[in-house]
Amino acid sequence: MGFTLGKKVCLLGLVLLLPALCTSQFIQSRATYYGSPDCYGTPTGACGFGEYGRTVNDGMVSGVSRLYKSGSGCGACYQVRCKNEQHCSDEGTYVVVTDYGEGDNTDFILSPRAYGKLARPEAQKDLFAFGVVDVEYRRVSCKYPGYNNIMIKVHEHSKYPDYLAIVIFYVAGQNDIVGVDLWRKDYQEWWPMRRAYGVVWDMANLPGGPIKLRIHSTSSAGVAYSVQSANEIPNDWKVGATYDSNVQIN
Repeated sequence: MGFTLGKKVCLLGLVLLLPALCTSQFIQSRATYYGSPDCYGTPTGACGFGEYGRTVNDGMVSGVSRLYKSGSGCGACYQVRCKNEQHCSDEGTYVVVTDYGEGDNTDFILSPRAYGKLARPEAQKDLFAFGVVDVEYRRVSCKYPGYNNIMIKVHEHSKYPDYLAIVIFYVAGQNDIVGVDLWRKDYQEWWPMRRAYGVVWDMANLPGGPIKLRIHSTSSAGVAYSVQSANEIPNDWKVGATYDSNVQIN
C-alpha cells in the first residue's frame, strides 16, 4: 500500500456499520491514515478485493501489517478507537481489512473516512493534523446487510476455460479463510486451490463441467470449520462475474 499523510478532512454522515458483537478485549496500538482523492479505500489493495475493497462498509476500511496474516486476515472486521478524550469519539470506527500496509509502529492504516470517524465531529481537523494516534482495537463480527451468503467473484486474471482465479466476499462472523478446495470429478477427490495472494485463490488445468468449491475457515476462537458451496460455479463461467455460494459461515 502506498500511503501519504495528506491533510484532507472527510466529513462523515451516519452510515450503517458493523455490529458491535464483541467478546475480545481491547489491544493497545497506533493508527494512521493514507491519502485518498475521495476519502474511500483503494481498489488496488493487497487483499485483491478490487473495487469492493474501496467501497465496502461505506469506504471505512484499513490496511494492516501483522493482522494481515499472509492474507488470511483479509476481510476481518475490527473496532478501532483512539484514546485522546478531548478529540476522540467514544465508539470509534468499525473497519474491514482490505489491504496490507506498514506505518510508524501502527497496526492500522485507515482510509480517511475511517480515520475521521475516530474523532469527535468538532475535532476531525485536529485529529488529521496529528497524523498518527494511539488507539485500542478488538476483533468484531462482520455482518453485511443485504448479503446473507458468501459471494465468489471470478478474478479478471482468469482465462476461460483453463485457469480460474476467484475472490471471496462477504464472509460473516469472526472467520479467517484458510483454504479453498475444488472438486476434481475426473479424480473423484478434492484438490486444494493455491492462495495467489490475499483472498485470491487459483487453479490451472481445470476439470470440465460446473465447479464445486469447499471453503475452510478458522474462527478467532480457533475453531476450524468447512462449508461446501450449495451453488456450483457454472461450466460457462465468465471473467468478472460474481456467483452466490448460497452458504455462509456461522
